[in-house]
Parts: sequence; structure tokens; C-alpha cells
Amino acid sequence: MHLKVIRIEQGKNSTLSEIYLNNLLICYGLEDIPRTKKIPGSTCIPAGRYKLGFNRDGGMNGNYYDHFPKLHKGMIEIMAIPGFNYVYVHIGNTHKETAGCLLVGMGYISEKGDYRLTQSVTAYKKLYALLVELMMKGEVFVEVTQLRE
Repeated sequence: MHLKVIRIEQGKNSTLSEIYLNNLLICYGLEDIPRTKKIPGSTCIPAGRYKLGFNRDGGMNGNYYDHFPKLHKGMIEIMAIPGFNYVYVHIGNTHKETAGCLLVGMGYISEKGDYRLTQSVTAYKKLYALLVELMMKGEVFVEVTQLRE
């Protein structure tokens, strides 16, 4: 099973993407912008193919368990990104909430030269449930693309 993050638009501080699971559009994604020199917590994930895994440590994991006790099995972490640690798929609406991670939403709007996701909780619960089901059966990878020209 294959998750694809296809970057489609660049804002001043945000990168908008479409997220597909087995070639079906599931939701939209939002990250920071690409940078030639990484700024921790403010740089998007480098294009590439990465394994997904569960991270069951840390405060974010506890917060999500408190909010979604029947759904939450651990934070979905995008693993082994060179120079990056603790990169999660999570809830949020603007680049200010990414901290270098991938936010998800059911829609988006453009405002003041940047992108904002809408219905993030709905998208998270939908994508999370699908990914957990697949990850319990075997390895799942995400392919992150460059911004299309």
C-alpha cells in the first residue's frame, strides 16, 4: 500500500499538497516551504520515499490519545528522513503549526499569499484510520514529491 504526498502549490511560507492512498485522493496536506539549508521546525520534508511507523512516546502522543482514545495507536511518524526527527502526520491548519511535520485537511483556502487547511480533525481521523489498518498488516511507505513545475 502506498501513500503519496504530491505537492501542488507554494505559498510564501507554506507548501500545499494532495494526499493519495492507492491513487485515491484522501485529503490535502500542508508543510513548511523547501529550503536549501534546513531550519529546524520550518522546513518541509525532502522529496523521497520513507517508511511510516508508530511513535508512542512524548507529549503529542499523550494528547492525541486523550482526544481520540478509541482511534489512537501512536503518532504516525515519517521515519528515517535525513536530518529530521519526529516528523508526524497530524492536525493543524497553518504553516505555524507544522513544526516540520505534515498537516492534513479536507480542504484549503488561500489567504495573504499562504495556504490554510480546513476540517483538519476530519481529515486526520479519516487518514489515520486507513493508515493504521494498513500498518497493522505490514509495511507502509509514503512518497513525497517535489513541487510540480
